[in-house]
Order: sequence, then structure tokens, then C-alpha cells
Amino acid sequence: MRLEPRQEAILKAIVDEYIRSAQPVGSRLIAEISGSQVSPATIRGEMAALEDAGFIVAPHTSAGRIPTEKAYVYYLQNFVSAEPGHAASDQLRKSVADGQSTRNGESTDMRDLARTLMELSGEMAIVAVDPRNSYYSGVANLVGKPDFSDMAVVRELSKMLDRFDDVMGEVFDRVANEPQVMIGGDSPFGKDMSAIMVKCRLPNGQIGILGLIGPMRMDYGRNLGLVTDIQEILDDNV
Repeated sequence: MRLEPRQEAILKAIVDEYIRSAQPVGSRLIAEISGSQVSPATIRGEMAALEDAGFIVAPHTSAGRIPTEKAYVYYLQNFVSAEPGHAASDQLRKSVADGQSTRNGESTDMRDLARTLMELSGEMAIVAVDPRNSYYSGVANLVGKPDFSDMAVVRELSKMLDRFDDVMGEVFDRVANEPQVMIGGDSPFGKDMSAIMVKCRLPNGQIGILGLIGPMRMDYGRNLGLVTDIQEILDDNV
């Protein structure tokens, strides 16, 4: 389904603002953000059409709207590209170099790499050689986000962590050589979560996967850029 240009612009503005603020987005704010001559009443009409089509929803009695999983998928397909060459590339490169010079075993290298990704992204990071040799870092990053103020979402995250090895076993062979995004229902880490994952050569020389896990309200362009950067840095150091 392809939206009309004005509906596309409004949907993009809603998703952009919600990713930034985690607050429902109203028609007046959309008008201010876009600098458009379109009236809030016209924007409200377009938002009603987007809601009928399942792209946005009103949380409780709020006058604003928030994106649905369908909106994030459309946003990813039409508006997002990786932002490589990120300012964090130097730190990623240093982490890889430090890992290659370490002689204390692969677990140290992998944990350090996961920790660096976690710190740079603000999400939960995972690194794995196989389903039974995987590490994650950054759970505190997730539970500190507004998205996890709902205890049902926290419980879902906890259940996933309790069976993390099994989840990695389910996803390991699905990960491709190019960064891929798994949103909501397509994410093995939970219906309220998104993951960006890629297969690559790890600092210990083995082929494995690395990725970022966060809420659907994540900065896809930035995080895709980080994953793209780290894959290229690892490949350059083979």
C-alpha cells in the first residue's frame, strides 16, 4: 500500500517526532514541525485516514497519535537509510583493535564488543558465535526507556532474557550478511521490540552475528549506521 504524498509526509513527521520524544503527536505539532500551510483541521483529517488504515493509534484519551508496527515498517521501507561514517566509528574501530590484541579468550573480546555497541547505541547489544555462545549488554538501557514503563512490556522482556539462548537458536540462521531489521511481530525478541542484526567476522576470527535490540521506537537510521560501520570495520580487520 502506497500512501498519498501528504499522508506520507504526515506519517513521517509523526514517527520522527515520536522516536524523538516518546510522546503522542497531535495535529498542531505536525503543522509546526512541517512548517506547512496546511491547516491543523486538514492534518486531522489525514491523521484520521491514517488511523483508519492502521498506521497510527490514539493511546487512551490522548488527543495525539502514536505509530503502530505497520507505521514503523512503512517508515523503514520508505524513509530510512543507514547513516554510516558515524562519529562513533573511531570508538568502534578502537574496540575491535583492542579485541584483536587481547589474549584472554574470545569471551572477553565479545563482551567488550557488545559493551561498546551498547554504549554507542543506547540500546541492548548482542554478539554471538553460535546460539550457545552469545552475550548481551544493555538491559538497563531498555528498562530506562519510556517504552518500558508498561509492566507487561517489562515482563515480556524478562521472559525473553530467561530463554535468551533458545531465542538465539531460533534467529541465528535467519541472520543475513547484510544488516536486516526485524520489527514487532517479525522480531524473535518480542512483539514490542525491534532488532537490527548482521552476520560478520568477529574479532576472534569466527563467523558470528551482532545486533542491537530496542523498542520499536528506535532511531533506525542511526542504529543501522552503527551496525553497518561495525561490520565494515570487522571486515577491514580480517
